[in-house]
Amino acid sequence: MEFIQNLVEYYDELYATTEKQEQFFKTISQTYSAPLKMLQIGSGSGSFAIEAAKQGFDVTGIEMSQALLDSASLKRRNQLLSLRFFKLSTVEMTKFLGKSFYNILICLNNRLCFLREKSLMQQFFADAKSLLSENGTLVLQLLNYEFFKASGSQPAPRKSIRASLLSKLTFAENEKTLLSQQIETGNGKILPIVENEQIYPLTKEELCEFAKEAGFSTIKLYSDFSGTELTPDSEEIIAVIS
Repeated sequence: MEFIQNLVEYYDELYATTEKQEQFFKTISQTYSAPLKMLQIGSGSGSFAIEAAKQGFDVTGIEMSQALLDSASLKRRNQLLSLRFFKLSTVEMTKFLGKSFYNILICLNNRLCFLREKSLMQQFFADAKSLLSENGTLVLQLLNYEFFKASGSQPAPRKSIRASLLSKLTFAENEKTLLSQQIETGNGKILPIVENEQIYPLTKEELCEFAKEAGFSTIKLYSDFSGTELTPDSEEIIAVIS
């Protein structure tokens, strides 16, 4: 069960855009002519999309949470930016968005895991390929599930001055993977976000397999936005696929 409204107040500070992220995407953007067209899947409260638009990108954000979408739309108001937000899921995005239109398609903060099923994950890569322009780039930020399953450890909390986001992965005997998240506020109050939500734990091998099946030819994997080499002990996977 989702309680996403409990996350909205803290979303911007817990998922703040970092200088390393900005530099990472600035480097990728140099491959394309201006104005670069970017699609963000799971755009949340819009903070990353707004920063990208301020850098001159033409940005489209899609988000299924109405609470997060309302927050993004409120921040976007009164700003003269090439930016728009839509309530749209990944499974229906090719019905409403332009084919071969976007130079960069991104999905950050492990949001891709909520597709839940292998077939939907495979379809995502095919749909992403169809939405991207020739030589377009897909960027994914994922948890390295193989590390957490092997080590028995849990993802590190995301922290801000006012709150911490705590995440727990459960690898069940029925081969399902479950995610629980909660906010712990500065005064010790616990607010649920998701409770035992089934997710799809995309592995490095599957990522490469699905990308190649979709027609992508180049796959680069890192452990962070600094471009650090991915290792079995990396907690995150940053995938750059083209």
